[in-house]
Amino acid sequence: MPRPGSVPSLVGLEVYGETLPLNGIVGGDHIIYVDFNKRHDMEARIKVAEDAGRPDIAANLDRCRRTAGVALIDVSGHRATDMMLAAMFHQAFLLGVLYELDMSGRVTRRLFENLNQRFYRTSKVEKFITAVYGEISEDATFRFLLAGHPPPIVFSAANDHFMEVDREKCVSFPPLGTFPSKSVVDWHRSKSVLGFKEPYEVNKWTLMGSGDILLLFTDGLQEHKRGDDPYFPDRLEHTIRGAKHLSAIDIVRTVLNDIRTFANPADDVSLVVIKKL
Repeated sequence: MPRPGSVPSLVGLEVYGETLPLNGIVGGDHIIYVDFNKRHDMEARIKVAEDAGRPDIAANLDRCRRTAGVALIDVSGHRATDMMLAAMFHQAFLLGVLYELDMSGRVTRRLFENLNQRFYRTSKVEKFITAVYGEISEDATFRFLLAGHPPPIVFSAANDHFMEVDREKCVSFPPLGTFPSKSVVDWHRSKSVLGFKEPYEVNKWTLMGSGDILLLFTDGLQEHKRGDDPYFPDRLEHTIRGAKHLSAIDIVRTVLNDIRTFANPADDVSLVVIKKL
């Protein structure tokens, strides 16, 4: 779980997430917040870019000051060894963000191509990571990349239900580490009898209106059920409808409490809520 102080602060938006480990202590789910203003000295970085004659990087860094990122990953498995793989991702991802800011002034697909290549070459065949990384801006634009992870959903305050999203605006790719990337410089050093992964694409949504609630979650929520009765999406939608007036933190805790009331989880469960005020 991220520390409370790392939760992103953006004008007009609330962000909060929690994880319920299956064993009550550690698991394979992991949340990383990227509040660029809290993690980095953006003013200093902008000056360095301007002094180097890179106005393009300076402009990207300036946009990051009104943007926050959320990475939600799910390592296959529920044991301490799976938590260690999540910890490896944590450090590699944040180090990659630093290099991305230095090179481009923003996080690009290149980071995830390199992460995918790194985990393909070092992880066991049966171990993989599903991931969603999204960046929310103060204008409520949401850009995200999916790697074998459940897609985000939006609860519309105006329509009082989950919104239908065009499949073309929700492009997904295999989990990290399952196929090597061909869009990295040294791709030819990797061998794969099943071929290579296509280059990542970034999805862009501009659906969020006043009071709308965007949800990121792991498959532990999506596949939660009581006998043959699924929790997702109808019960989740009903719960969100009753809690839509609450803050992001209270929405998350209302849903997680309802999940436990509905049935004992059979997997790690994670939920991140982004609410437009």
